[in-house]
Amino acid sequence: MSKVVEISPTTRHEGHSKLVLKVNDEGIIERGDWLSITPVRGVEKLAIGKTMDQVPKIASRVCGICPIAHTLAGIEAMEASIGCEIPEDAKLLRYILQCANRMHSHAIHNILALPDMYIPGTDVKVNPFTKEEPVRSVALRIQRIREIGQTIGEIVGGEAIHPSNPRVGGMYVNISPRAKAKIYDLAKEARVLTQQQMEFMIAIFRNYQKRDWSEVGGVEVPIPKDLGYHNQGYMATAPVYGSSSLDETPMWFPERFTEVRPWDWYMGEVEVDEADPNYPIGGTSPVGTKAWPQMEACTGVPLYDGQPVEVGPRARQAIFKNYDEKGTIGLQIARQMEFPETAYGIIDALDALDTSGAVLADNIPQGDGSLGWAANEAPRGADVHLARVKDGRVQYFSMLVPTTWNFPTCSRALEGAPWRLAEVIMRGYDPCVSCATHMLVIDEDKRLVAQKLIQ
Repeated sequence: MSKVVEISPTTRHEGHSKLVLKVNDEGIIERGDWLSITPVRGVEKLAIGKTMDQVPKIASRVCGICPIAHTLAGIEAMEASIGCEIPEDAKLLRYILQCANRMHSHAIHNILALPDMYIPGTDVKVNPFTKEEPVRSVALRIQRIREIGQTIGEIVGGEAIHPSNPRVGGMYVNISPRAKAKIYDLAKEARVLTQQQMEFMIAIFRNYQKRDWSEVGGVEVPIPKDLGYHNQGYMATAPVYGSSSLDETPMWFPERFTEVRPWDWYMGEVEVDEADPNYPIGGTSPVGTKAWPQMEACTGVPLYDGQPVEVGPRARQAIFKNYDEKGTIGLQIARQMEFPETAYGIIDALDALDTSGAVLADNIPQGDGSLGWAANEAPRGADVHLARVKDGRVQYFSMLVPTTWNFPTCSRALEGAPWRLAEVIMRGYDPCVSCATHMLVIDEDKRLVAQKLIQ
């Protein structure tokens, strides 16, 4: 007979989410729902009537970890709508921003995932904030990688968190030769550090993979060899940067995308009838708690070719590099494999960059209302923005962000796992929940439905 366990809130990610789990008598998940419970902020509604220059800046505010991805996706959706091609040196500056953002974001992800893991050869979990070696040196390396990524982002983007230099039509200014030299030095340092970090993290994850059990809240939980497996597909548009509807060969197709309401996807009302007060942090929800994922979820459910898809590092590695390792550990290792190429990508772009080159298009059309889209390969996956711009004003704007794609896929990946390891699976996907908390559900006639859920 199934029981219901609720982990609310989930921890070690940005934003608010919960897990509602139906489990069997052995504590194995039969059905899992991972859902955002961060309040809807209505970014798409705020965009209507704004100028095409304002909207990407508004959109970037949905997240403090990957604002570069949202800024670039938003700007390029506008450019795709108005048919604006930008100079090559502007593209190179955006590519550097993309790599810098991924470098710092993957480092954050490591900090969030490490406490689930063990120091190889011991039964001691990793505390990334301890002063003891060898972990102390690793923590310092992570912080230095983050610092390098953010510093490069600030130099090229104008600000480290919400970049002000990118604009519709290119960039406001090119970087100076002196700034280029500094970025070279930082990227060369990062090349060594990211290689070391990749090797360390892969060793940590492989060690977890070989273990028979993990301790969670004082309970030894068996680790299944298929932890986090799912049979859903992958979606990625490029190894590093992304694609847009301006491309000669676009890598994302709006007609393959559909969306269903949370009401049609998540569980109905249930009552918690199993709890563990010792589960970290603060215990699971007490017995008798009511949960209603259909009503509580703050996102629609995007489907590609009619099914959920995984986006992010493994999707990129699988589609462009034939990577085939499944499960939570396979996903975490794919993320580490992207680390060194962030530094090499910056160096390659710098080699090609002319600091005297133009970075703003000569002509910036004002748009006729055509649909344009841009899919930026954010650290955690394809960040798709769609826009219609007419006479410089935004008529339509939509964001399909990485976590939105990964919510339903991760929910499927929970099935068959011990419920006490559900957060380990979840943290493999995404520490960025807040980006996903915006929902507009329309039917085939483009009429707004699920109005009640967004009021």
